[in-house]
Amino acid sequence: MQRRKFIQQLLALLPALYMGPGMLSSCGTGDARPNGKSVLVIGAGIAGLAAAVQLKAKGFAVTVLEARDKAGGRICTDRSQALPFDMGASWIHGPNRNPITDLATRAGANTFCTDDDSVQVYDINGTVYTDQTLTQAERAYEEALQAVRRAGGTDKSFAQVFQTLYPDRLSNRLWKYLLSAYLEFDSSADISQLGSLYFNDDEEFGGADVIITNGYDRIIEHLARGLNIRLNMPATAVQYDGSAGVQVRTATETFNADYVVVAVPLSMLQQERITFSSALPVARRAALSNLRLGNVNKFMLEWDAPFWATNLQYIGFTPEAKGKFNYFLNLKKFSSANALMTFALGQYAYHTEQMTNAQLSQEITTHLRSIYGSSVPEPTRLRRTRWSQEPYIEGAYTFVPTGGRSTELDIVAQPLDNRVFFAGEHTHRDYRGTVHGAYLSGVREAERIINLQ
Repeated sequence: MQRRKFIQQLLALLPALYMGPGMLSSCGTGDARPNGKSVLVIGAGIAGLAAAVQLKAKGFAVTVLEARDKAGGRICTDRSQALPFDMGASWIHGPNRNPITDLATRAGANTFCTDDDSVQVYDINGTVYTDQTLTQAERAYEEALQAVRRAGGTDKSFAQVFQTLYPDRLSNRLWKYLLSAYLEFDSSADISQLGSLYFNDDEEFGGADVIITNGYDRIIEHLARGLNIRLNMPATAVQYDGSAGVQVRTATETFNADYVVVAVPLSMLQQERITFSSALPVARRAALSNLRLGNVNKFMLEWDAPFWATNLQYIGFTPEAKGKFNYFLNLKKFSSANALMTFALGQYAYHTEQMTNAQLSQEITTHLRSIYGSSVPEPTRLRRTRWSQEPYIEGAYTFVPTGGRSTELDIVAQPLDNRVFFAGEHTHRDYRGTVHGAYLSGVREAERIINLQ
């Protein structure tokens, strides 16, 4: 995925934020002197853990309530086989001055710099798109993004504006590939739902993306070390009063504290899975209704031997169906496994969740046979995701749909009565949809609480 240009706004904050991974009591060892204040953190994804680590280091008594049976949220690594399968986050997007880079190093995560230019794209008959064709198409794609934004409006989807400007392109296989493997992957949204104004107004750190090769969950384990995390404890209600602290109810226990950080996915707030003692402000409810949690599904496939060009980083494919297994990451490039990872994007991501493993294996193999010939065998092993069906998550990452504005992420981030605070990638307008956005949001909310003392 490609993120937007890095802005200067956060640079002034980064020196302080860099105190986080390195100086925050080594993520739980050597606590600061208790300050007599307590905080409940709802959600043990990276946003909640970032807030908890920061607060614990400042002497707060911190309890993390996690609905699922493990910490991490959308950072989730399947270690059932020798090759770890990162079901959610895989990359550090823009590693330069990105706080996740330093955190990954401290957590013992190994990284590999992925090369977006190491790619070959194939059409359905197995012919290769020339470098010149791809270069021209990518240049036209970037120009089209700018044109859509200039002609866009809050009441028009990206697809509507694009179709008006370029009526012949949505039926072109290469253009469907570009719009899907680039834009739909980047936003987690089908272009028919993605807004036409705020689809690329987020920001990025610099440098080529790196992928974590030995499991993103190492970062979660590092952050969680020494924290008081209560698993299988879904919060159902938050009672807050400006002068009397907060109370959080679960199905089995009630917890009291001075403050609470709500670090659950966007979908949980939209569905009111957690109720609040006072109705949320009208502006916040409107902002929540004007954002969406999209979907991306991932599939790791292994074979006894490789049949693809193992020197390539990526393999592209231009099927008729948009979003259907059109992009392959070559895991052989940085591991000993004979494995590829592919993706279901846009609306097709939801379709795959109804498919059996056998159906998936057959469909993906059909694409690979179009590229490499009929002798390509079906994989010996397939691992998959169904993110829209994951309990207490129900999606991938946040996008701004038709009718929404990116400033609504700022509204969702606003505290309630300086008692209830909100973190998560859906609360960070500049870095929404990223691990570093979620992490920075947790640090931000911890700093809000610390500054109240």
